[in-house]
Amino acid sequence: MIDHIGFSVSDYERAKAFYQTALAPLGYSLIMEVTAEQTGHDAAAGFGADGKPDFWIGGETAMNKPVHIAITAKDRATVDAFYKAAIAAGGSDNGPPGIRAHYHPNYYGAFVRDPDGHNIEAVCHAPE
Repeated sequence: MIDHIGFSVSDYERAKAFYQTALAPLGYSLIMEVTAEQTGHDAAAGFGADGKPDFWIGGETAMNKPVHIAITAKDRATVDAFYKAAIAAGGSDNGPPGIRAHYHPNYYGAFVRDPDGHNIEAVCHAPE
C-alpha cells in the first residue's frame, strides 16, 4: 500500500495553484505546507483528503522524466470535472475523459499534463 508520493516541480507557487484547482473535483485540497527551513532543503505542499496529505510537490527543480500519477475518482462525472478543472488551471490535454477498454471494460479515465509535463490521471473503475 502506498502511503504517499511526491515529486519536484520547476515553479513551486505555479504548481501549487495548479494542483489546488485541478485536484479539487477529486476531493483533494491543500492539507499542509512545510518550509525549506523545516525540511532542511525545499518547501513542500501536501494535498489529500480527510486530513491526510498523500500527494506532495516540492522543490524548484524539474525532473528529467515526467511521472504518472493516477487518482481514483468516485464516478465518471468526477473524472470529467477533474479534466475540466485541470485544463482551466493551465494543464494540457493528454487524453480526454473516456473508456480505456484496453485496461478493462469499465476503465474510465482522463489524462492531463501539469505545467511541468507530469501525467496526472483521474480514473473511475465502476460501471456507469
